[in-house]
Amino acid sequence: MRNVTQAALFNLSEEPSAVQRKAGVTTERLPRLDSNPQLRPKLLPFCRLAAGDIWEDPVKGHRVGVLDATVPADVKRVTKGEQATLIVNDPPYNVVVGNANTPNLSKTHICAYVEFSRRWVENSLAVLSADGSLYVWMGADYRDNFQPLPDFMVLMRDYQDVIKPRNLITVRNQRGYGTPCNWMWVRQELLYYARSKASFNVAAEYTDIPKVLRGYYKTVNGVVTENMERSKSENIRAGNVWIDVQQVFYRLEENVSGCYAQKPLKAIERIISASSSRGDLVLDFFSHSGSTLLAGERLGRRVFTFDVDPVFAELTIRRIENYRLTGKTGWQWRNPFPELDRQ
Repeated sequence: MRNVTQAALFNLSEEPSAVQRKAGVTTERLPRLDSNPQLRPKLLPFCRLAAGDIWEDPVKGHRVGVLDATVPADVKRVTKGEQATLIVNDPPYNVVVGNANTPNLSKTHICAYVEFSRRWVENSLAVLSADGSLYVWMGADYRDNFQPLPDFMVLMRDYQDVIKPRNLITVRNQRGYGTPCNWMWVRQELLYYARSKASFNVAAEYTDIPKVLRGYYKTVNGVVTENMERSKSENIRAGNVWIDVQQVFYRLEENVSGCYAQKPLKAIERIISASSSRGDLVLDFFSHSGSTLLAGERLGRRVFTFDVDPVFAELTIRRIENYRLTGKTGWQWRNPFPELDRQ
């Protein structure tokens, strides 16, 4: 098998073509980072970490590194023998994102992608505790037989003796993409796997949406009760179709300009609340915009996270520092690298 480390498969030194750059344009103060190669040399001098470096948070004990998810030694360096109760991974999807095939969000041969996935999965399982859970965001390219979602699910069957599938969650986007000739694509898939001793906090599943359906009667202990009488909450449970997570980021404070594949803070906080407890260790092998680190900070968990790209590692650190300084969860339209505005 050819070299399928993360660094090799997603070559950050490779510049997108003129067509790729044109397709990924955004209007934020900091453009989409992966499709604007002219920004990279300007940002790197402001990044405090280089390949192999790890930032130790002096306040809460978090760690952020510039490391490769496929390299066992890198994972061992950041965990230092500790095991995580929860791992939340959002790997590259092997799908052309936003019509721009770029080094960070690129499409490669499915065989190479599966081998890449196998490596980071095995590294994840090596540091997951006996009562741990693993959540994986995964894409599906309908233009290419829905890969890599089914391929990844088949891959995970190889590990069913040590971790079991628990659910397939669909997160509904408020905005989608498509043509008048097809149903609009408004979904993101989230796979939930768990060890045999993993716990689950059902209270974390309740949404802010009030229950309105009445009339479902059931006999409990000889007494006929209506649905609302039996309920533990006046609000509905999210279930495995999440319709209450806002993802139109440009309208939200939590937006991190330049991060095209950002995940909603509300979704990450729901995962962390459901599958870990205060004080637990949470890992994220693909930090990107730093949502897992910020969610862990807000919920009293320690988070070790890393990214193969120094720019995203720097964004992750800046996001937690900005939150502590201002209380804001992101920058919305503002530039997380204000140094650029002063040049």
